Order: sequence, then structure tokens, then C-alpha cells
Amino acid sequence: MLHRTTRRPQFFYTTAPMPCPYLAGRTERKIVTELTGPDSEKLHDRLSRAGFRRSHNIAYSPVCPGCQACIPIRIVCDRFEPDRAQRRIARANADLHVQEVTSRATAEQFNLFRSYQQARHHDGDMASMGFYDYRAMVEDTPITTSVIEFRDAADRLVAACLTDWLSDGLSAVYSFYDPALDRRSLGTFAVLWLVQRAMQLGLPYVYLGYWVPQSRKMTYKARFQPSEILAGGHWRRMEPADILQPSE
Repeated sequence: MLHRTTRRPQFFYTTAPMPCPYLAGRTERKIVTELTGPDSEKLHDRLSRAGFRRSHNIAYSPVCPGCQACIPIRIVCDRFEPDRAQRRIARANADLHVQEVTSRATAEQFNLFRSYQQARHHDGDMASMGFYDYRAMVEDTPITTSVIEFRDAADRLVAACLTDWLSDGLSAVYSFYDPALDRRSLGTFAVLWLVQRAMQLGLPYVYLGYWVPQSRKMTYKARFQPSEILAGGHWRRMEPADILQPSE
């Protein structure tokens, strides 16, 4: 006898308006859905290609009325060409030891995360996170996730990047680093490392989340070229005109 299996319907919800974390004076709304069950990896893959991001076991995408400032962006790894500044950053951090560890929170990671938040985002929601909040961010994942740790010669943790593994690339979920080492540009170095790692694995893309041209802290994502942006439901090559004349 054949047994018919019934796929559980996927429900999507819209969040209530909240202050926009990127652009002052604006509000944000998100469409969200839960990542659960045996098909979580496949669903996450499809949603990532559609411009969604993951937080815990939730996938989300902005649906802000009258605003399209958040633009999904991904680096095309096999054609990536580091610019002069990025090559300098790679050389400056060649002494670091990098390791991929399972998505398990540690006190060492949290202390670095807290220092980063207090120095760079002290007025943001994440600055008030305690260890158990951080642990949930790292460990509450239904898909393959790892923490990329960057350590100096003394084995001191100086940067980390929570990273999701997709069928077509790596997704940088959240990165943080020692704020006292600004001159190393560790955030940029983490992205450069992910591009190199994706190429080693034969994966075509590194997903960077949302590029927000009007947000000063998000403009760095446009420096990794060539990149693609999601526009009108299709990924297309980012052109110089996109950077010079960002969408509102």
C-alpha cells in the first residue's frame, strides 16, 4: 500500500512596524517564516536566493512600505578581484590563524562580542544582550552553521563570524571583532576569508545580507566586486551606477 505524505504548509507573517536600525526616522516591517522540520536546509537555500536572511530559526526579509533601501547582495567568488586596500588588509592579517568551529557559544566569544557591541553599537538592541541571548543567536539554528574564529599568534580570539552553509555559497550571518584592532580591518578580512573558503569548496557566492547605500555602516559591502544585487526578483551584476545613484 502506498502512503501519501503531506507537506506541512509554510506560513509567512508580517511584523509590526519598528524603528529602522539603518536609517533614522524610518520604520521597518519584515516578512518572517519559521525554519523547522527536515526540509529546513532546502527552504533556507530557496529563501536565501530570494533575498531572505536568517536569525535563529526564523528567515526574514524587509517589506517596508515606500522604502526599498535594503538591497540583497552577494559576491561572485570566482570573478572576485580584491582592490588595493583589500590586498593590503589581507597582507596585514596573514599572521592570523583561522579555524571553523561548531556553532557552540563560548565565554571567550561572548566577551569579544560584548566589547564589540559596546564600542561600535552601544545604542543598539544587541548591546544589551547577555550570554544566554548570545548563545541563542549562535546555537538556535536548524541548518548547518559554524563560527569562524580568527586568532592571533598568542591564540587570542580577535574576530569571529557566524556563518551559514548554503548549497550555492556561504552566508555571513554576523561578524564581530576586537574594537581595539580597527587598523587591521578585521570585518573586511573576514569577508575576504569567506570568499577564499567558498572558492576552495567550489561554491559560487558569499552572501553578505543587505546593502543599504544610504547607511554609512553598510556601504562597505559594495567594495567587494564583482557582486550581484537582487532587483525586481532577479540577481544582476552590480554596476557603478548603482553605487553612484543608490535606490531610495
